[in-house]
Amino acid sequence: MPILTLAGEDFFYSLDGPPAAPILVLSNSLGTTMAMWDHQMEVLRQRYRILRYDTRGHGRSLASPAPYTLQMLGQDVLHLLDALKIDKFHFCGISMGGLTGLWLAIHAGARLQKLVIADSAARIGTADGWRARAQLVRDSGMAAVADGAAGRWFTPAFIAHAPGLVQQYVASLRTCSPAGYAACCLALADADLRSEIAAIKTQTLLIAGVHDPVTTTTDARFMQDAIGGAQYAELNASHLSNIEASADFNKLLLQFLA
Repeated sequence: MPILTLAGEDFFYSLDGPPAAPILVLSNSLGTTMAMWDHQMEVLRQRYRILRYDTRGHGRSLASPAPYTLQMLGQDVLHLLDALKIDKFHFCGISMGGLTGLWLAIHAGARLQKLVIADSAARIGTADGWRARAQLVRDSGMAAVADGAAGRWFTPAFIAHAPGLVQQYVASLRTCSPAGYAACCLALADADLRSEIAAIKTQTLLIAGVHDPVTTTTDARFMQDAIGGAQYAELNASHLSNIEASADFNKLLLQFLA
């Protein structure tokens, strides 16, 4: 998997699937890497050219640890696409990646073909909450947020059913750069697209986990009401529904993108 250096910053990405197939970009959530999409790859790359990347400050995308903005996260996607000479694309983002997708639909909608926003919101959490979390990981490291991550990401039933898989993602969170994680927290602190998403014209699917304590079904319904013609689906899952309910998640994606 290659690394692209864009404006002096390194971005780790992979491009899989038939060269002539439609492009589908997958964007990870806070504290994860492109590996969070592993449960989608076998099905999706049969029909699509899949572009995955580690969001700046995550995994092997070692962008500068200065405070980030949602605009930067969105422009990273556009710069990566431009470097790979990709014009039109589908986009699927989860949580923070979903907010990135909303920004792209508002500011680069002419390039978007279809948009999937999963387990996300036009406004995630509160500014004070994100700033406090950024300070926490700066002061105490990733263990301060990793210890409770399983309960935020997955239902108790899934944690009991797949403890090894759950620990795999929690262990990955522990290795996340505290500076990169904190910088993304600050981007989320200032990210509020509630007054802008009504301008989205891209065909959109919203996926919500019915047990998600982070971005709730109410958040998803708000987006559905604001985005004209947006489709809505619920999964029996918590915040990382693409992992917890991967088979149903994949089915929704294939049906919508077809």
